[in-house]
Amino acid sequence: MKRMFLTSIALVACVCTVEAHAGPGTWIEGRNYVLLNPVERTHVAAGKIEVLEVFSYGCPACNAFQPVIERLQASLPANAQMAFLPASFSPAEDMPMFQRAFFAAQALGVARQAHQAIFDAVWKTGELAVVDPITRRLKSRLPTLEDAAKCYGRITGVKPEDFLRAARSFGVEVEMRAADAQILAMQAPGTPCLLVNGKYRIELDTLNTTEDVISIVRFLVSKESPH
Repeated sequence: MKRMFLTSIALVACVCTVEAHAGPGTWIEGRNYVLLNPVERTHVAAGKIEVLEVFSYGCPACNAFQPVIERLQASLPANAQMAFLPASFSPAEDMPMFQRAFFAAQALGVARQAHQAIFDAVWKTGELAVVDPITRRLKSRLPTLEDAAKCYGRITGVKPEDFLRAARSFGVEVEMRAADAQILAMQAPGTPCLLVNGKYRIELDTLNTTEDVISIVRFLVSKESPH
C-alpha cells in the first residue's frame, strides 16, 4: 500500500496557518471523498458519529500527521467522536507488533492515555524506534512486544506482565483479525487514512491544508447528523 508522506508533510506545514480567506470547501464525492459500500461498522458509542483514523505508531507519516489529528479532535462537534484503528500491513515497520500493543492497551483501558507518548517513544526518544537515527534505515532489530510492555508500563503504570497477558489473549487476536479485515474492506490506500461514520473515506491527497481536513470532516459529520 502507498503511504501519504507528501500530503502529511504539507498538512503539518500548514498546521499553524489559517489564511484570511479560508472557509468551507466544496467537497466532491468521488474526488475528495468516497462513499463506501457496504457501510462499515463503527467503534464509538451509539448516537455518536465516528471520525476514524487508520494509523500505525511505526508509520512516519502518521507521526507527522499527529498535529493535524489534535487540531481535528479539538474541532469536532459534540455529536462526533475520534477513534483509532491500527494497521498491520507493514511488518518491516513493526506494524503488527504495534497493532497488538494498541489492542492490549485498549483492553486495559490505557490506549488513549498512552497514544501520543507511544508516538514519542518511537519518533522522539527512540525507546521504541523502528528507524536507526544514524543511517535513517529500518533497524534490523525491531522493538518487541516485551519492549512495548515496558514502555506502556512506564507511561501508564500497567505491569508489563499484565500487559503481555492481555496482548497474547484470545480477545486481542480477534480484534487484530477484525481490524485487518475492516481495513481491507475500507480499501484504505495507506496510513494515515480518515473515515467518517464507516461510510465515507476521505481522499487526503486531494487536500492542501489542515483547515481542509477539518472542513471536510465537519462537512461529512454534518451529512450524517440529524437535521
